[in-house]
Amino acid sequence: MSSSAVERGRLGAHLSWARTADRAARTRPARQAFLARFDRQVDPDGQLSPEERAVRAEHALKAQMARIRLVRAAKARRNRTKERSAERTTPR
Repeated sequence: MSSSAVERGRLGAHLSWARTADRAARTRPARQAFLARFDRQVDPDGQLSPEERAVRAEHALKAQMARIRLVRAAKARRNRTKERSAERTTPR
């Protein structure tokens, strides 16, 4: 994608958000779909009570966020290791 296309996209996004009065209402469908994924994950057959499904879905969401943090931390460690390695091999 060209840099001008990226900039046009950013411009459009900023204009769109500038014209949005209720940000929460605009993003509500996406948030609901995101959270529904965890409901389906923990209760694919719809047999749990709504309360139990909510508790389990909350844990599934927390597990997903923890998984993301672990991946990001590992990537940061690898990057730091590469930087240190490059610093040691760079002649002064």
